[in-house]
Amino acid sequence: MKKVKALILTTAGTNCDYESQAALQLCGASADRVHINVLLEKKDEILNYDILVFPGGFSYGDDIASGKILANEVKNKMGGVLQKFALSKRPVIGICNGFQVLVKMGLLPSVREFCQTSTLSYNDSGKFECRWVYLKTMKNIDGVSKCLWTRNLPEIISLPVAHGEGKFIVRDKDILDMLKNNEQIAFKYCSKDGSEADYPLNPNGSIEQIAGISNDFGNVFGLMPHPERYVFALQHPARQGYDGKFGWGKIIFQNAVDYVKG
Repeated sequence: MKKVKALILTTAGTNCDYESQAALQLCGASADRVHINVLLEKKDEILNYDILVFPGGFSYGDDIASGKILANEVKNKMGGVLQKFALSKRPVIGICNGFQVLVKMGLLPSVREFCQTSTLSYNDSGKFECRWVYLKTMKNIDGVSKCLWTRNLPEIISLPVAHGEGKFIVRDKDILDMLKNNEQIAFKYCSKDGSEADYPLNPNGSIEQIAGISNDFGNVFGLMPHPERYVFALQHPARQGYDGKFGWGKIIFQNAVDYVKG
């Protein structure tokens, strides 16, 4: 059976890379944490991997804006091979700071265009928000998620958030219409019963309560909540999970591993 290989990109200020590594290993993959400086010396090494992870944290201290420096560095120094990786339909995920990196380099929402059309800006509250939130898994009329990372999830799940710049906004209405029409909205913040959420359950004021998006194929996924922080039920404040043992984050990582295995 194919051994799935994941690359977790790190740099100064990255955190949650160990948690992401542990989550992927739990799901049956091997996972290497690789510093950006090492990868840049052998850019094509990325093509030896099946899954790419941009983890959370505060890359380069969130100087200028969250994720902006790393986004520029990756796009300008290895954008071609990264685009090739994504266009090959291999799974890519950006979590929190990683989501900020993906949108600011332009890999989301369109891998083909590869230009920035959206961003993640300062929370409406003007402060760092850290709490558990409810998320609505967005599905089509057949009950299927376009995003391969969010398949097999129930309509409503919970995950923790921890960010200061998580407000998702788009360049113009055309981009928002594209996200809707192409079913690229993967998660929305919601209330416990699935109804529209106001602050604090929408922790940042994102347009249309958007918490995560994918590209048009569904292999590239960015979200502000942290799935790697909820792979076991015991990580939930009420010790809640599914099967009495695991958290919803495990399914997200398992989806990617199983997709690669075919």
